[in-house]
Amino acid sequence: MPFHYRLLGKERMILFSFIHSMNTSFGKSIYEPVAEILCSQNFPEVKAQFSLGNEINTEADSVINEIINKLSSGEGQPKAKEEIDKIRKACSGSREVTKLKTVKADLLIRDTNGKIYLFDIKTVKPNKSSFKDLKRTLLQWAAMLLTKDQNLNIETCLAIPYNPYHPKAYERWTMAGMIDTRNELKVQEEFWDFIAKKGGYEKLLDIFEEAGKNLRTEIDQHFTRYQ
Repeated sequence: MPFHYRLLGKERMILFSFIHSMNTSFGKSIYEPVAEILCSQNFPEVKAQFSLGNEINTEADSVINEIINKLSSGEGQPKAKEEIDKIRKACSGSREVTKLKTVKADLLIRDTNGKIYLFDIKTVKPNKSSFKDLKRTLLQWAAMLLTKDQNLNIETCLAIPYNPYHPKAYERWTMAGMIDTRNELKVQEEFWDFIAKKGGYEKLLDIFEEAGKNLRTEIDQHFTRYQ
């Protein structure tokens, strides 16, 4: 990146490269395992990278396509609970299944009441053009489980590990029209406090700060790779 080096200077570019490499690895190597550990302290069942299989009720798949098409054309607003009820009804009315590519949820949680939560842990600024695909993923996850058991109580959700706009509110409007931001999205404290109970987010930040102090030598050594 010769133009970047000339414009920003070598030291700034080294820092940028270092941070970029960390950001790309934080998802599966940090956020997911940390979330799994925290959940295991508060929920009876927790599974990371949970395989949902590859079968979806054929009628439910048609319902999902209808929901996506209506939202894409601006007909109505996303209502996750109502949408899942429609999928549940479709699964109850037909046993025919369609094969899809096997998919995995980043995190499955089952609470003491038996309710299942499926999380897709995303980057802090999902591409606006991908919201349609994200919505379809959430609905398909619900359908795949309801295909197996129509009585399950399910909630599917996008998890954003931190708010890049802090101290301003997360710009949820970018998802408006496709994602039910009240029921299909948890950002920063909403996610970490949910899986680790109230105050979990702030405690987690303190732990990361302490880890940073203890690993300062190793971090400095890693940083030299970019010089």
